[in-house]
Amino acid sequence: MYGGLGLIILLVLVLPFTIKKVEQNLEFFLFVMGLLSVLISQQMTLELFKKALEEPIMITAAVLGFGIIFKIFKTKINHMIQSVQRHVPARLLMFLIVLILGLMSSVITAIIAALLLVEIVNNLKLDRTSEVALVIISCFAIGLGAALTPIGEPLATIVISKLHADFWYLFRNFGELIVPAIIALGLFAAFFIRTEQEPLGLESLQEEESYKEVVLRALKIYLFVMALTFLGTGLKPIIDRFILGLPSQILYWINMISAILDNATLAAAEISDKMSLDQIMAILLGLLISGGMLIPGNIPNIIAASKLNIQSKEWARLGVPVGLVIMVAFYGIIFYLI
Repeated sequence: MYGGLGLIILLVLVLPFTIKKVEQNLEFFLFVMGLLSVLISQQMTLELFKKALEEPIMITAAVLGFGIIFKIFKTKINHMIQSVQRHVPARLLMFLIVLILGLMSSVITAIIAALLLVEIVNNLKLDRTSEVALVIISCFAIGLGAALTPIGEPLATIVISKLHADFWYLFRNFGELIVPAIIALGLFAAFFIRTEQEPLGLESLQEEESYKEVVLRALKIYLFVMALTFLGTGLKPIIDRFILGLPSQILYWINMISAILDNATLAAAEISDKMSLDQIMAILLGLLISGGMLIPGNIPNIIAASKLNIQSKEWARLGVPVGLVIMVAFYGIIFYLI
């Protein structure tokens, strides 16, 4: 069993980067891998199947609803963003996009923050490299910021529930680490991203999205989340057998597996109210940071990459090094400074 599950992890990590057909049909590939994982680990139950059907509904509804809203009010949204762009210096604008979306995600949810990011990027008319960089850096910030309250993302909800904690527990204990990290990401975006506009930017060359395309994108998100639900459950025996008993320092790095798995599922498996704050901090931050490294690691990544056609290699080219730098920085802070 463990050999089969290990092979699935290897395939999920390698094939999207090496076979174009897999990358172009990533949702279907992950769905197949998820089904195989629950069959190999004998985790397939009626309850899991119902959960896999129900889990993506809220996210899919948000993607579909906001997709339709943004299409209806596209002209007004474009004018508003372009007006801000004319009056705010370009580098300051990059900083504010990352900072505001990162902090607001804890209130408006990571999903809505990601949808707003997509509309903003569509209107900035940056070159492709800068566009992808802004999306990745912003998704790191959104993923971190959404964990500050239990309404921001499922991981935060699960942690609060398992610890029997109050609404402000995460902000109180992790805010002093997460907020400066979001500010640092904003500064990185301000100085790293080229801000020159493309006279005929990539988006201007594309036809306006149809309602059919809005619906198809929402269905792909549904399949993607369903696949991650199966994958997270199917790989649970490996987590239980090889990961849960490890020291905090090793758990921190092992949780880089969150780059390909749903971090909420991992948090549900790993977090316990019997753990010390240091252990919880190591697990939680490891999951949150590594979730930004690859597209399947977090819902905002999935939404942004799906709508902006960002490929796995494009994301990994910047997402992995940025994630590793943040991981190293937080490792030093958590285990040597606090």
